[in-house]
Amino acid sequence: MRFPPAFLDELKGRLSLAEVAGRKLSWDRKKSQPGKGEYWACCPFHGEKTASFHIKDREGFYYCFGCHAKGSLFDFVMETENLSFPEAVKFCAEIAGMPLPAQDPREEAREKRRHGLAEAMEEAVRYFRTQLGGARAEEARRYLAETRGLGPEALERFEIGFAPRSNDGLYQHLLSKGFERAVIVGAGLAGEPDDGRAPYDFFRDRIMFPIRDPSGRCIAFGGRAMAADARAKYMNSPKTDLFDKSRALYNHGPARRAASETQPLIVAEGYMDVIALVEAGFEAAVAPLGTALTEQHLALLWRISPEPLMALDGDGAGLRAGYAAADLALPNVSPDRRMRFVLLPDGKDPDDLLRGAGGQAAMRAAVEAAEPMIDMLWRRATTAHQLDTPERRAAFERDLAELVAKIADPLTRRHYEDAFKDRRYKLFRELRAPAPFRQQNRAAGGRGRGSGGWGPLPGPTEAARRLPTDADEARRRADESFLLAALINHPSLLEKWQADVESLAMSCDELDTVRNAILSALLTMSFESVDEARIDLEKSIESRCGAGSVARLLAAVDPIRSRDVAPTVPLDVAERAFLGVFEPHAKEMAWRRESQEFEEDLLDDDFLDEAAQRAVSRLKSRVRPGARGEDAGRIDNESDQLDRDFDAEIRSALENSRKPKRGKP
Repeated sequence: MRFPPAFLDELKGRLSLAEVAGRKLSWDRKKSQPGKGEYWACCPFHGEKTASFHIKDREGFYYCFGCHAKGSLFDFVMETENLSFPEAVKFCAEIAGMPLPAQDPREEAREKRRHGLAEAMEEAVRYFRTQLGGARAEEARRYLAETRGLGPEALERFEIGFAPRSNDGLYQHLLSKGFERAVIVGAGLAGEPDDGRAPYDFFRDRIMFPIRDPSGRCIAFGGRAMAADARAKYMNSPKTDLFDKSRALYNHGPARRAASETQPLIVAEGYMDVIALVEAGFEAAVAPLGTALTEQHLALLWRISPEPLMALDGDGAGLRAGYAAADLALPNVSPDRRMRFVLLPDGKDPDDLLRGAGGQAAMRAAVEAAEPMIDMLWRRATTAHQLDTPERRAAFERDLAELVAKIADPLTRRHYEDAFKDRRYKLFRELRAPAPFRQQNRAAGGRGRGSGGWGPLPGPTEAARRLPTDADEARRRADESFLLAALINHPSLLEKWQADVESLAMSCDELDTVRNAILSALLTMSFESVDEARIDLEKSIESRCGAGSVARLLAAVDPIRSRDVAPTVPLDVAERAFLGVFEPHAKEMAWRRESQEFEEDLLDDDFLDEAAQRAVSRLKSRVRPGARGEDAGRIDNESDQLDRDFDAEIRSALENSRKPKRGKP
């Protein structure tokens, strides 16, 4: 049974080799790096006790360093399920939910036709490349060299060509090469007039960019007009049997290979942005083709990388495109499907930024400062609502709840709920503060978590740690410094406890900024070498929080406690010390958040007077957040009595509030 190559390509695009192999294998958690598409397991083809079977999921192949077995998705299924090739294809199609193509003469004819179209496209590539060196392309060559700064190597790498101002130059050339009229028109290289006249070239007087599918086959062209009065500055091939712009990405194949080597996947707007990024060293760059991002595009992007970076033009249109991308991605986000946003300076696209004074360094800084999708959603929500009345705040909360409800993955949805709850509390707390305090906070550059900005840590941290007069606040800051120091000294803790670190609430905004910098480093860091991972973490913190931040943070940790997580201690010792602080701190912060929200809701009610507020304060003083040891046990044992006391205090306060005060009528 013969399957059309297009069907096999789509089937491999829908399935992940790691997903299929994971039905048979148990991944080695220490060696596997799902974020990079790297998986290790014991080989299913020979007996072994160590993980030597390696899957590179983004490239779609496996290799065993023990028995040297290698292959792709279908090879793995044939070997492990003892199936023939047609049976393996059917097995995979059932997993992917794809019907098998009908094997009839018409399908074979269509496949033969697609092969002819692909051959015509390759001949067109050669024709356009030749024309770029001709006399009629002098203006195009000058534009590419002087305006865009592209040299011969870049022109060769991207196969850039030129379509001369000729009505049928390409059409006649293809006829001379033996291609039939129907093939030339079917490939989108020529159009047919309605009155039956001879076909005309679809592209004329344009710089030409070949568009290839992941396997390297030319499926379409993009053309940039040279004439200032052209009807369309950029134009793509029409839809054909080879090309559907809603399912294709420019530079797809090379970007997939580069992303498998741990480069961040950057999604730009157009051809020149992608070319400029690749020339500057950001080789995992792609662009949709003259259309807004689609669900099919997202599926392709997530197959390349679990966290694509959307590079947005620095203007209102760029932000609107970012909001649209976030809305499109939100229902499908999960621990393995994320998205971040690179916000460029106002009026700049990647090509502008790279050709400017900052060059590669400016673009790298923008990439490293990419903000998570929740920041985009929060920015839109807070700018779209006025929050000056209870009704408007209620509408704001309702819209956030509806937004989070769209997330299908329950774990991700819960973390979004927690994050929005934390941000909403801080926002409402500031709104309720007296106006002079809010002005002073803004004047001092105050900002809470999730504002999207990075700033240097106030230092020295050791002095800042001693500032709080409240003992609990000082202890919490010391605990948080200790936890961050443990992650810096032992990056393997971050790899193992990443989800917990992401959800950990920090009481100190400055230390929360450090935590975010540590999490941001996960985008590019490798855990193969502890020293290299530690260097990556320190670079990320220094670049976002200012020079010397790491040294100040480590110096702030109590010298005796710091011995438990020093770089030289064994990992299991450091992990026990880390968890010994992490677990009670996480519980304490969760308690604090819940108690603050409860107290806030309670004290905002009109029926409580000052006497009732004092009653609540007295009860609160009986339960100190972060109580440990015997105190914690005592509180657990007395929880029922505490509830009864609370009810009694509130009733007493209410009764007293109704009694007339002395000296008053």
